[in-house]
Amino acid sequence: MERIGREVERELARGGSRDAIPLAALTAAWPTVVGEAIARHAWPLRIARDGTLHVATSSATWAHELAFLGDEIAGRLRERLGADSPARLKCAVGPVPEGASMNVLEKAVPEASEVPDEVVSEAASAAAAITDPELRELVARAARASLLKARSGRNF
Repeated sequence: MERIGREVERELARGGSRDAIPLAALTAAWPTVVGEAIARHAWPLRIARDGTLHVATSSATWAHELAFLGDEIAGRLRERLGADSPARLKCAVGPVPEGASMNVLEKAVPEASEVPDEVVSEAASAAAAITDPELRELVARAARASLLKARSGRNF
């Protein structure tokens, strides 16, 4: 199986797409590694020959903000993907896919059944005053995700 993988990579390289497989793995891990907020506004585009990950952002503000978090994000990618992960990030305004990132993000935000009871209770309490049931559930879900992120120790 490893030989087939090398052959596929070799053929992709011949066609100018040598980073297609590493980029696919990176793109799949991106929302989990950076979190929902960043994934909504920044998306990996390509890996340069020097190992730099080029990231498209929805605005110059996001590009500037991610410049400060670049080393930390690269470190988390290394933890998740191993030695094949990019050494550094370069962020600039560019296309951020709406549909692809949101589909992956839906899996990244846990449902209430996967969250500790005290977090579910606190999130439900925060959203209790909202009369619209759909909006109340969205706010409760966002509160659960926020509470879980705060407890995870992630800085972004």
